[in-house]
Amino acid sequence: MENHSVKEGKKIAVISYIPFVGLIIAILLNKEKRNYFARFHMRQSIGLNVLYFINRFIVYGYFGNTAGDIGKVGVIVLFILGVLGALQGKEKLIPVFGAQFQEWFKNI
Repeated sequence: MENHSVKEGKKIAVISYIPFVGLIIAILLNKEKRNYFARFHMRQSIGLNVLYFINRFIVYGYFGNTAGDIGKVGVIVLFILGVLGALQGKEKLIPVFGAQFQEWFKNI
């Protein structure tokens, strides 16, 4: 049973998981109505984008390609889990970091 907020926010929530550009579009689309469901997934996506940048510029740079590739696969899996949660209309926290993302980006 989906409530009205989930139905309205599902499209924006899914868009937010498109790296970088989709997140910006989702923030702009949700600026007026501030749908709670969409905001939940945008906070998760912001955190995943931060993880991507940390992996790209720190892990690859200091630990090499193998560690960076492992990190990249991990981040991609987390993005997929986020999209699946949004498509299912559920507020599923990303494993390990999801609760922190909600706290750190609570002003979104």
